[in-house]
Amino acid sequence: MKQRQGQQRSAVNGSGTKAVCFLTHLNGKGQMPSEEARGEEEERKREMGKGKEKGDWEPKILAFCCNWCSYAGADAAGLERRQMPPTFRVVRVMCSGRIDPAFVLLGLLEGADAVLMTGCHFGDCHYIDGNYKARNRYEFLKEFVDELGLEPERIGLRWISASEGPIFAEMVREVTENVKKVGPSPFRRRWKK
Repeated sequence: MKQRQGQQRSAVNGSGTKAVCFLTHLNGKGQMPSEEARGEEEERKREMGKGKEKGDWEPKILAFCCNWCSYAGADAAGLERRQMPPTFRVVRVMCSGRIDPAFVLLGLLEGADAVLMTGCHFGDCHYIDGNYKARNRYEFLKEFVDELGLEPERIGLRWISASEGPIFAEMVREVTENVKKVGPSPFRRRWKK
């Protein structure tokens, strides 16, 4: 009987008790995640060799933006029709202090080439000290990303106010260029366009 990913399988162990295991670690092809990752890495290398130059590759960057300042700054950049590469995926959070390190790590593990945390300038936080919490979490994440063996350019922290649309657009260009230099994430999976 063929099992599907996430299906439940029951078995009776040696002591006669019923044991239940979930097959969430398999990808549906009967491979462990590490085997799947190796296959994706080989496929990515083949694609790079098939005429896709490193300069043709566009990174996917996940940006967590504070609702009150940096998200409004992103909106201002769009309203001012600032030219920006289409590499960012913005996730609006109420405060940069709400960005849990698990969100950033999950973004990287799901294949984002970089994850950026943005928030209000110090002293301007609508929740008083959220940006201080974000800075402390970023310092933790820098060490953790280093332990994972990833480049430090894969995460970032920026302070952008609602009136800084041009600065947001420049930041998008700058981060995109930095990520292009380090190349695709080793955890990258196919994102839908």
